[in-house]
Amino acid sequence: MRDFQSLTEREILALAISLEEEDERVYADYAEGLRQDYAASASVFDGMRAEESGHRRRLIELYRQKFGEHIPLIRRQDVRGFVHRRPVWLVRPLGLETVRNQASAMEVESRRFYEKAAAKAGDVHIRQLLDDLAQEERGHEERADELGKTKLPAGVKRQEDEASRRLFILQIVQPGLVGLMDGSVSTLAPVFAAALATHRPWDAFLVGLAASLGAGISMGFAEALSDDGSLTGRGHPWLRGLISGLMTALGGIGHTLPFLIGSFGVAMTAAIVVVVIELAAITWVRHKYMETPPLSAALQVGLGGVLVFVTGVVIGSS
Repeated sequence: MRDFQSLTEREILALAISLEEEDERVYADYAEGLRQDYAASASVFDGMRAEESGHRRRLIELYRQKFGEHIPLIRRQDVRGFVHRRPVWLVRPLGLETVRNQASAMEVESRRFYEKAAAKAGDVHIRQLLDDLAQEERGHEERADELGKTKLPAGVKRQEDEASRRLFILQIVQPGLVGLMDGSVSTLAPVFAAALATHRPWDAFLVGLAASLGAGISMGFAEALSDDGSLTGRGHPWLRGLISGLMTALGGIGHTLPFLIGSFGVAMTAAIVVVVIELAAITWVRHKYMETPPLSAALQVGLGGVLVFVTGVVIGSS
């Protein structure tokens, strides 16, 4: 790996060409990944891609004038000081805010590179171009805002923000909520049945742990195999399965942990309190993200929880 200060002017120009080509392709990937759900934002990144393409052409033209046709391969990973970028452009679906934040970071890094490169360059023409590009990168964020005002008027931006919220609910909140409800409610019966049947908290804990982990694995695979998300827009199936499985296990383990307490009466009381908290949390999530009226959400969740709880009590007491 080379130190930046050791680079020659020829190598600095070659590195700049490589950076502009990489940024151009990243912006193209952003535009392509956003086009289906956020067409207006995709057009903004199309404009940014075109600007990076213009920078690259100017750099190549100056390089040919100074050093000829052969451009050595020097990339950001070959030089110390560059920030490692997470390849978010490879993830589908793309997150709108994630893309905007990374694009902003890319612009800052490019500007700093051109400022340091211009200060190091001795050739007046190279220094001039690098300084011009530094100034253009400094204004890149402002120009992106101008593109946004032109192609993303307030109404369109609100629509895209709402679309982003709907995708978040569809791909993250919904599988998580389904898992949390299944784990919190379905494991009530075996946990409390075992507790009342044996009056031994440790036995109830083992039953609850097994039921929670088993339900989490089952729900995770069921969600992952339900559909591939290509038509429903529900996102990557294995991500949904992971979220659903983890939340299912978490929902069951929540009211299982109190049975680590040695006293049966204290463990039962704590477990019941945890169950109430879990059902209240599910009610809140349904109201906030699924737009279910609070009373209706509470009745739906509470009724299901009570029925399963009573089932466990009846079986455990028989």
